[in-house]
Amino acid sequence: MDGYLGIIVIVVVVALVAAGGLFLLFKPGGKAAPPVEPPEVRPLPEEERKAPAAEEGDTATTTVPPPSVIAPPPVLKPEIEVPPPSAGRMVRLRARLARSQNALGKGLLELLSRDRLDDDVWDEIEEILITADVGVAPTRAMVDDLRTRVKVLGTRTPADVRAMLREELLTQVGADLDRTLHTSPHGERPAVVLVVGVNGTGKTTTTGKLARALIGDGKKVVLGAADTFRAAAADQLQTWGERVGADVVRGPEAGDPASVAFDATAKGIEVKADTVIVDTAGRLHTKTGLMDELGKVKRVIEKKATVDEVLLVLDATTGQNGMRQAQVFAEVVNVTGIALTKLDGTAKGGIVISVQRELGVPVKLVGLGEGPDDLAPFDPEVFVDALLGE
Repeated sequence: MDGYLGIIVIVVVVALVAAGGLFLLFKPGGKAAPPVEPPEVRPLPEEERKAPAAEEGDTATTTVPPPSVIAPPPVLKPEIEVPPPSAGRMVRLRARLARSQNALGKGLLELLSRDRLDDDVWDEIEEILITADVGVAPTRAMVDDLRTRVKVLGTRTPADVRAMLREELLTQVGADLDRTLHTSPHGERPAVVLVVGVNGTGKTTTTGKLARALIGDGKKVVLGAADTFRAAAADQLQTWGERVGADVVRGPEAGDPASVAFDATAKGIEVKADTVIVDTAGRLHTKTGLMDELGKVKRVIEKKATVDEVLLVLDATTGQNGMRQAQVFAEVVNVTGIALTKLDGTAKGGIVISVQRELGVPVKLVGLGEGPDDLAPFDPEVFVDALLGE
């Protein structure tokens, strides 16, 4: 009896255990164990599918790195350009200048070749010169000289007229002016060129083009982005410098321009540069503010080196309006030369004559196009011959 009772107790215990397991498995809210998924089979890459099977005894293995560890392609630096030398640039660009200045030269030649030159013809000559931005005072001087020459010559052939007009234009342009651009170092100190002018005249572009021209002549150049009030100006100058391998010194936006100019000069001394070119701000806010700012920049530079050139950049298309702005800069800082931009895009080549007469300094550089090498040393004879054509 006791044996049967023990068996019954064992059966009851087993039944209770089994019932408890089922309750835990299927109780409300309970989750079934996740099914075991088969391992993912990745298809072989094309190279492995086409690779020949390893021969017996060949122990070499090829490991293909996963895509996540493949190195990105290297960032290539822009290739440094080798600009052409500045010599002869204006001769190469003469045809372009002649096309834009046809109205001035041909108009004068046509009028002066007439058999009879009365007051009406001289009035027309005077009108052509004034329209070409020669200026009132230089125009009157030219007309007076031409009238005297015509009386002396008497009968005039086309060759006589051309020679007479060429000589007069060369006199007015100033063929005898010293147009040397002082960019050579003094011992261990570089020459410093300060570029000034109103924003919009092509000041920063002229700075970059001048750096290209000097590097084309074999000089080592450092650029100073002291126009800190326009972030675009510093970025633009940085691009110009990278293209030709020139060091560019820049500061924080709205920072102290004099500090940038000082650092650029120090950098020029450190790397033994031939020339440091400093691009300055062109804000024509007040004459006093402009004087203080440019004066400070120049004084700070002179603690390290001499300022050899102060180039005033003028837009040839602005005519007499640009002259009034230029006069403010000329009064503030000792301008030594003029860079006349966009001369190819205007029939007002007489601005060369009037700007020199008004400011008392020579045109040393002219921009004859939008290309990077379209800045040329000004050559009076090439200029006048382009005006008159062949």
